[in-house]
Amino acid sequence: MLNITDTNLLKATRSFGFESPFEINLISNGLINSTFKISDKFKTIILQKLNHYVFKQPEDIVNNYLKIYDYLKNHTDYSIPAPVKTIDHDNYFRDEAMNCWRATCFIEGTFTPEIPKVPEEAYLAAISFGNFTKALSGFNISELKTIIPKFHDLAFRYEQFLEALKKGSVERKEKAANEIEYLKIQKSPVDFYTGITTNPEYRLRVMHHDAKLSNILFDQKTNKVICPVDFDTIQPGYFFSDLGDMIRSMACTQSESSVDFSSIDIHPDFYKALMNGYKEAIKDEFTVAEKKNIHYSGLIMIYMQALRYMTDYLNNDIYYRIEYKEQNFDRAKNQLVLLKKLEGFLKREYQFSV
Repeated sequence: MLNITDTNLLKATRSFGFESPFEINLISNGLINSTFKISDKFKTIILQKLNHYVFKQPEDIVNNYLKIYDYLKNHTDYSIPAPVKTIDHDNYFRDEAMNCWRATCFIEGTFTPEIPKVPEEAYLAAISFGNFTKALSGFNISELKTIIPKFHDLAFRYEQFLEALKKGSVERKEKAANEIEYLKIQKSPVDFYTGITTNPEYRLRVMHHDAKLSNILFDQKTNKVICPVDFDTIQPGYFFSDLGDMIRSMACTQSESSVDFSSIDIHPDFYKALMNGYKEAIKDEFTVAEKKNIHYSGLIMIYMQALRYMTDYLNNDIYYRIEYKEQNFDRAKNQLVLLKKLEGFLKREYQFSV
């Protein structure tokens, strides 16, 4: 239980109907949002503060969630945590600092693992995210607000990289010359992405856009998946986004912060588990072209993350939090090693090359 001194947190807690005594526990204090578990003898909720500096229209996040929740409740048997209204019957609370606080019901007996320990966990995560998109196949995506414009737009990320090359640190460009050259030579994922944006065979769908294991609720007793959570970045996206994110974060032998570059590789069993689980869940939702090019998913997302880390490094670390001076450079190198390993793996195992 936290020793609370944050008056805005207390006001937000009371706005959702909690009177003393109540208990507040920190669930996550990420780089962007903070999430709390609030309990009294009558009820328990998950309360989240949305950072208005990052999310300029945080109410769009809340409204997107409400539309998704209502559609799933009324048209499918797929369920996600129910939204909770304030005592004034509002969908969120605004504090004096203009932060937006929103709440959902807490599902008892659940946990969220950080990384998969066995391929089965990766398989279940892929099933869950795939089922989520499949369940929303009939939803009108034009009703969703775009939360982060061009978030997984690889062509845009490449343009940012080129701009950083023009205006970024000369010293850092010299140090990263080999990695920069590799990013420029191996830009086939950018060309592929540019092609699919004008091809009707590649459809826009409701995607989670933050498909990692820690955003999945598991049952403590059965270890079965209940549902995804943390829907801040729900918006229209292409086939590669969620599966590619899972491959990048779950099929690798080392985390993206590792500098043990010689140990970075693709774990075959985890890759196959993710691929099988996602395809099993999506089923006939994918087009022929998407099925044919499904292995681009990991390539696009790993290449994109390498670009983003390198761009931030060249721009003197203005976006990602770093713990030491060269960390973004190391992160970019990490992702480039992973990209090379994935390219080799796909050629050996699936005869797939770019």
